[in-house]
Amino acid sequence: MEKPRLINRFVQPMRGLLHRFAYFGLIAAAFGLMIFGKVDALLMDRVRVHVVDAVAPILDALSRPAAAVDNAIVAGREFARIHEENATLRTEVEKLRQWESAARHLENENESLKTLLGWAPPPEAIFVTARVIADTGGTFVHSMIVGAGARDGVKKGLVVMTGEGLAGRIASVGNHSARLLLLTDLNSRIPAIVERTRTRAILVGDNTDRPRLVYLSDGGAVTASDRIVTSGHGGVFPPGLPIGVVISVAENGVLVKPFVERARLEFVRVVDFGLEGILEGSPPPRVEPAVRRRAARKEAAKPDEGTGR
Repeated sequence: MEKPRLINRFVQPMRGLLHRFAYFGLIAAAFGLMIFGKVDALLMDRVRVHVVDAVAPILDALSRPAAAVDNAIVAGREFARIHEENATLRTEVEKLRQWESAARHLENENESLKTLLGWAPPPEAIFVTARVIADTGGTFVHSMIVGAGARDGVKKGLVVMTGEGLAGRIASVGNHSARLLLLTDLNSRIPAIVERTRTRAILVGDNTDRPRLVYLSDGGAVTASDRIVTSGHGGVFPPGLPIGVVISVAENGVLVKPFVERARLEFVRVVDFGLEGILEGSPPPRVEPAVRRRAARKEAAKPDEGTGR
């Protein structure tokens, strides 16, 4: 116990002296090295090289953590910049998607409106362009709602056209909308004619996409690919409106593929040709002379009730 105490008593004053004179000692050593370097420069260079070689591994080891920290700081800043750019790009992409959606909508609308230019109404006709706003049809009804009504001049019985051809007629009218009865509806009856042979018939809807031709005037002079147009009889539809083409001639009937497809209806023209027709309470259609003669012959062929002959 005595020796440690004696050592401590001796070491503590020496430590105090070293701390007190260390600064002056370092200054004196620096001056000494400078003087020694002036005296023998070659020796000092060799000493400096050996000292640097000895200290280089220590400096390299000490510099690695600092370089790693610098790299980490640079990587963090780069990550923050990339994150900010990513957020900006996401916002721009979302805006571009909205613009793309609007552009596609306008493109489709433009294409639909362009199809209406495929058929030009005569100068005396008055028409209203309307959008199909609802499809109220189903298995048993083929009709649609158009966004034009009585305030736009739409009346019951007016012809509805597209750029491809006849779509149907107006069945009922409200102030702001109207119901379009398609030519494929079960209640649709359209006087038609085969454009090639001028054979008259009636186009009858049956709630399918392929209406039928019935009551052919000459017994069926129709072949596949014949064009069917309106005949103008009855005063409801003007003559020559394109309806469709014949796709099948069989015993069960003549099937017609309409030019206007129900699934593609978006914009239509409601056309007023100035025809009263049977829908507006006009006088009954004129009976053909041939029909009158056949009726007269049948009446003359009946036996006289008085004579029994």
